[in-house]
Amino acid sequence: MSPEPLSAALEREHKIIDADIERFAAGVSIGTIDSQDLRKTFNLLRRHIYVEEEFLFPPLREAGMIMPILVMNREHGEIWNLMDAIQEQANLNVELGEIGESCQSLLELLDRHNAKEEPIVYPEVDATLNTTLVEELSEFLEMGTMPENWVCEMARPTNR
Repeated sequence: MSPEPLSAALEREHKIIDADIERFAAGVSIGTIDSQDLRKTFNLLRRHIYVEEEFLFPPLREAGMIMPILVMNREHGEIWNLMDAIQEQANLNVELGEIGESCQSLLELLDRHNAKEEPIVYPEVDATLNTTLVEELSEFLEMGTMPENWVCEMARPTNR
């Protein structure tokens, strides 16, 4: 049996993240804020963005995918900033309706982002990355952690 394509593992993470955010938003709609669950979900999403920006995008840019990667980076910044806002809302105990609306905005942003990333960028991941990098990234997706305090390119203070 051949190993799973990296694109399939990345798409699976998209589905897990979306489902976790939907579950958190459903809890908010009935008056429950599970901050620990939110932190866990956002850590997974931040790590997912880290993998893309630090490992996938550089070789794809070198292969000529400049504009699609620029779009993905810009959207990562929007996603990152919205995650920060939601976490702050949850920490400050703002009105649940506001947190729910922010979660809905995040889900819509992720849906638009994934609708471009999965059919345009991910097939190139499978076609462009060398076997060694694919194996390393597959292992990282299983158990790797991103560096503490890492921030995606477009959410860094110099890019805001």
